[in-house]
Amino acid sequence: MPDLVPAFALGGTAPRQDTHGSLTLSENTGLALASLALRKGQAAPRPFGLHLPEPGRAMSSDGTGAFWTGRGQWMIEAEGRAGEDFAAAVLAEAPGCSVTEQTDGFAAIDIASAAGAAPLEALLIRLANLDIAAFGPGACTRTGLDHMSVFVLRRSETQLCFLGLRSLAGSLWHALSKAARTMQG
Repeated sequence: MPDLVPAFALGGTAPRQDTHGSLTLSENTGLALASLALRKGQAAPRPFGLHLPEPGRAMSSDGTGAFWTGRGQWMIEAEGRAGEDFAAAVLAEAPGCSVTEQTDGFAAIDIASAAGAAPLEALLIRLANLDIAAFGPGACTRTGLDHMSVFVLRRSETQLCFLGLRSLAGSLWHALSKAARTMQG
């Protein structure tokens, strides 16, 4: 029997992390994701006590969160639960909804700034066509970045999360790391 070793989205056996000036990029391997969609005529549930956010918004409470992905659709997330059957947990919280496991389909890269909001906002200006003034904490969007489609979540003044397709994790890391590196001068 072969001795199989699990690998994370960026190919390592440990999450990747790099620091460029005041910005730290971290592969978030513990983030669980499940998509939730309402069925015709169904009222929005409150999985894990969450109020499902409006378009362009994300919210979190007690280790779980949600962000809007389309009309009647959200991505539900939970930190540290990637090894679980997260979709089953979401379905138990939102009976009758259409729920699909998404954890292994996406790579999550967190970026934290040790120097306030300005470095993150400068990075966003380089990476995506976003209205930075309107993209404060709790904002999220799906946008083009390099040749990829990604979700960008503003977790706080000093934290961003980029979610891209797992098959493009290396390209996403490269684009984010290159942009952060070039900001150093």
